[in-house]
Amino acid sequence: MLQELLDNNKQWARRMVEKRPGFFKELTAQQKPDYLWIGCSDSRVPANEIVGMLPGELFVHRNIANLVLHTDLNCMSVLHYAVEVLKVKHIIVCGHYGCGGVKAALGHQDLGLIDNWLRHLKDIGFEYREILDAETDEDKRVDRLCELSVQRQVTNICHSKVVQRAWKSGHELTVHGWIYSIEDGIIKELNVDISSLDDIPAIYCMNM
Repeated sequence: MLQELLDNNKQWARRMVEKRPGFFKELTAQQKPDYLWIGCSDSRVPANEIVGMLPGELFVHRNIANLVLHTDLNCMSVLHYAVEVLKVKHIIVCGHYGCGGVKAALGHQDLGLIDNWLRHLKDIGFEYREILDAETDEDKRVDRLCELSVQRQVTNICHSKVVQRAWKSGHELTVHGWIYSIEDGIIKELNVDISSLDDIPAIYCMNM
């Protein structure tokens, strides 16, 4: 199976060179993506492919259930590099319907180590329990929490020092919340875009 992957890689590289001679030399020079994508680790949601972008056009961070936590140094480091070094113009948090992590967070099963990660989703679920309890269908309840979580991750990004510093310096940067449907391959905008300090509560604004 591993040899098959290596063979696929050679075929893919050959096709890329045929379509765009010099493509890989361009990539080695510098990466200049305009977008940071924060998505779920789910293998059915390949970031570049679902938005039709080539290598070098999308800076990507993925984790279970596409969470943005201020205690996650991995995610915060990606955010810092994307904003301050790559100077991306757009940060996209993209969740997906039917997310296994979200579904697990709504349950009560002991899953081990991952329970510490899912706790953040449980907190969102508890905060919006009236909205979720109104959904009598379990799948719809999961999907609703998927949307609510994306919205929360968007605000978490905007409450970060790196993003606020970028806005104060005049860097044009917008944070978006999207959600992807595995059933039909279509992305839905959640209309929660934030592009300035004026769009967030004053209590979260930092003096820098």
